[in-house]
Amino acid sequence: MGRPRPVCVKGHRIVQLVVARIGRAHGIKGEVTVEVRTDEPELRLGPGAVLATEPASAGPLTIESGRVHSGRLLLRFDGVRDRNAAEALRNTLLIAEVDPEELPEDPEEFYDHQLIDLDVVTVDGTEVGRISEISHLPYQDLLVVKRPDGGEALIPFVSEVVPEIDLEAQRAVIDPPPGLLDEAEAEIAGSRKGEAEGDRRGAAADSGETTDDDRKGDTAGGREDEPS
Repeated sequence: MGRPRPVCVKGHRIVQLVVARIGRAHGIKGEVTVEVRTDEPELRLGPGAVLATEPASAGPLTIESGRVHSGRLLLRFDGVRDRNAAEALRNTLLIAEVDPEELPEDPEEFYDHQLIDLDVVTVDGTEVGRISEISHLPYQDLLVVKRPDGGEALIPFVSEVVPEIDLEAQRAVIDPPPGLLDEAEAEIAGSRKGEAEGDRRGAAADSGETTDDDRKGDTAGGREDEPS
């Protein structure tokens, strides 16, 4: 999801969030596939929702109905009645207007605009940088952190790596595994692991024991049939 855009409407500050991108037309009755970019599709993309668009000329669009088909969300909009009209909306971004004070129902979930610009520190207080973007991937979300030296760090947004989000202090605390922030740490960790593995193999050889790795061919690859 791109950076949220603050907008003032009659003195009231709101935030515009991209909640979906329209894909290809589905069928001949005006339905479209959508790439969901929100953790609350039932709220943001439910029937009756009115959404701004980018480009603005394509909207606003009102959702008439929605359904899941083969793992994809399909939407139909008011006034879009055939495949040609649906195809004309392809790649249009759907934008919801959200009160910046609004919070998700789950206390462990956060809107993108709540996370962007948070300072990022490690559990021992070391400064890492500032969150510049949230990257929503199919398998997980990533915090894109701008480093003080101008570089970027990609932090998996999971509780094991990001144990604390403090909105009042405007801070995200991370507990990065070796190598996530520093390649040198990864090399050291890999070297230590290799040394430990070598010591284990040596000890097993001296005692005549069979290690798990010695059995891998039989376990992973399976045994070939013995000749008759």
